[in-house]
Amino acid sequence: MSKEKIAQLRKHVSPFEKADVKKSVRQMINTILPFLAAWFLAYQALDISVFLTIPLAIVAAGFVVRMFIIFHDCTHGSFFKNRKANNIVGTIMGVLTLFPYEKWKREHSIHHASSGNLDKRGVGDIWVMTIEEYVEASKWTRLQYRLYRNPLVMFGLGPLYLILITSRFNRKDARKKERINTHVINASLVVLYAGMIALVGWQAFLIVQGITMFTAGLLGIWLFYVQHTFEDSYFEDESEWDYVKAAIEGSSYYELPRVLQWVTGNIGFHHVHHLSPRVPNYNLEQAHTSTPPLQRATTIGLLSSLKSLRYKLYDAKNKSFVTFRDIKHLLREPKTSSL
Repeated sequence: MSKEKIAQLRKHVSPFEKADVKKSVRQMINTILPFLAAWFLAYQALDISVFLTIPLAIVAAGFVVRMFIIFHDCTHGSFFKNRKANNIVGTIMGVLTLFPYEKWKREHSIHHASSGNLDKRGVGDIWVMTIEEYVEASKWTRLQYRLYRNPLVMFGLGPLYLILITSRFNRKDARKKERINTHVINASLVVLYAGMIALVGWQAFLIVQGITMFTAGLLGIWLFYVQHTFEDSYFEDESEWDYVKAAIEGSSYYELPRVLQWVTGNIGFHHVHHLSPRVPNYNLEQAHTSTPPLQRATTIGLLSSLKSLRYKLYDAKNKSFVTFRDIKHLLREPKTSSL
């Protein structure tokens, strides 16, 4: 894509980068209140049957995902025009979704600045190895990677690890503001959860909140995974890497049913978001439909997205994801052999 076309593309998208306070407040209301209602109904349903609680808790989880999208927009400074408003609402949403605002904000900005860059993997993204790296790796590293990419681990243990471990502790290189924010959110969670346990009892709280947050975590990991893991997703070395190509060719358009699109805050228009993180979630669809070049992004649906579970390694030579089975023959060859 020429510099002129890139400039035109950014010009087409820029009108959608403006936050609308009324829309933002309306979204907070139609997200937080239904979440509280679904959570309360799930708790009340325990008096009838836990099997009635489970679907209600899953509904509540859907609204947690929607709250996370608000949190996510705040980290980009796109949900409100005012920076302070973004920080305050983002921190509150961080408490409700269990994510440290400043920590996630920094790591996610690194993800946006390096998505699809083979030389800058490791922060804010999913672990991806190239075929060459995997073949040259030790048996222990291969085992770790195979376990990591196993759906039962990624979507089963992943939400627990994300919520209970990585989101609770700061990185070693975290600055003071980031450290304080993480501690504030953790302390707020202790107070909030202690109050809820005193109100409804630890067993009821564990059942309802446990199902809700685990499901929300699973859905969140799936969305992030599928939006960057598709057969011909974009990856390049630093010398060839291009931000616009990484956004449009390395992020999918996840075409979801309208209800799921609403629940997930339009994050399926991920290519638009990566091109311009300043576009608030409620403007993503309009930016997509109004900008023809963006409509050429890789489109995946609910059924076709399941194929992404097969993709394990990136073939840097042929620019596509492959399965473990596809490279099985390479593991029987000496490590010094040419790929």
